[in-house]
Amino acid sequence: AFWSGQPIEEMNDRMPDRPKDAMARVFASVSREWSDARRMTKFTPMQADALLGRAERLMHAASDRELSRLEKGLGTLATIGSVSPFIGLLGTVWGIMNAFRDIAAQGSSNLAVVAPGIAEALFATTLGLVAAIPAVVFYNKFSGDVANFSDRLDTFTQEFVVRLSRRLSERSEAA
Repeated sequence: AFWSGQPIEEMNDRMPDRPKDAMARVFASVSREWSDARRMTKFTPMQADALLGRAERLMHAASDRELSRLEKGLGTLATIGSVSPFIGLLGTVWGIMNAFRDIAAQGSSNLAVVAPGIAEALFATTLGLVAAIPAVVFYNKFSGDVANFSDRLDTFTQEFVVRLSRRLSERSEAA
């Protein structure tokens, strides 16, 4: 609705009490300020600047809330992606140590003695990589998506403030 060029008043009047879309929630953050401003018939330049400043701060705060909500699970993915290979490595070292212990206990280094420890080591390595690779892939994907959405929210905020400024200028000229 915003990019279709609808007047701010129409978008504001159609805004649900609890918008489901993040950009609509950012818009709604300024809705009350704009509703209060619509009641005024004449704006001084200082009042218009104050309204624009409040609108911009409210939209930035709402954008920050939305981005925080989107970034909530990224820390967990980053931790899994960075720690899992080390856990796999620890398991690898443990398996190799078991293989050496078995060699020492048996006094032999034939395949039947070494194989269980080596298999344990390779299994631990595999588990670490199976956890780490998807976590890193999804972390990068979601981080990129959040960054793109952040840019869209920032652009929306800037464009909205410009439209609001233009609308305030029209109202002060008409008065």
